[in-house]
Amino acid sequence: MDQDDHLLLRVKAVPGASRDAIAGPLGDRLKIRIAAPPEGGQANIALIKLLARTLGLNRTRVQISSGQGSPEKTIRLEGIDLAAASSALGL
Repeated sequence: MDQDDHLLLRVKAVPGASRDAIAGPLGDRLKIRIAAPPEGGQANIALIKLLARTLGLNRTRVQISSGQGSPEKTIRLEGIDLAAASSALGL
């Protein structure tokens, strides 16, 4: 989902996993396992850190645009194009 200055990435976050990992495609979303629990937004913070590290972006360029309290989220990525994001995420 390429926009003019950003990408939107649809993910399914699974908190409480044994470790943080990009699991791969799940339907029209990217399944991401997060070790942190969902309480207090800990899983959201860990999700942003994992995506930023994987994509080589500053954390301020990775934002949850919808789904803060839901496992199904839309992530806004700034400063990366579709080809680079797809390659880094193994898609």
